[in-house]
Amino acid sequence: MTIRVLAIDDSRTIRDLLRATLEDSGFDYHCAEDGVAGVERFQDVRPDVVIVDINMPRLDGFGVIDALRRGEAPSSVPIIVLTTECSPDMKARARDAGATGWIVKPFDDVALVSVLRRVTGHAA
Repeated sequence: MTIRVLAIDDSRTIRDLLRATLEDSGFDYHCAEDGVAGVERFQDVRPDVVIVDINMPRLDGFGVIDALRRGEAPSSVPIIVLTTECSPDMKARARDAGATGWIVKPFDDVALVSVLRRVTGHAA
């Protein structure tokens, strides 16, 4: 089974890096350029896992997590925060909102793929 990923990040560079890493590893990659677009794409993509940045225009990562966990159709899909932020307070806030994990940019390709496989139950 192919793991479907929805990456939500306002940085084109990060989206392109994620696309290359994940498609090379056999993932079905989808993306959105901000939180509003990501929440809107969620139902169409029906991802197995979401990767979300914290600092984005229109709707930040905390808003995305909240919308996916407590919105019209609450989801239990794993949500991995991928951000430059690393403060314990922000990590705790994301965890309390319903994030599954936290990875600091820049990311290590092998570690990211491993985390995504693990949280979706497809560990090698």
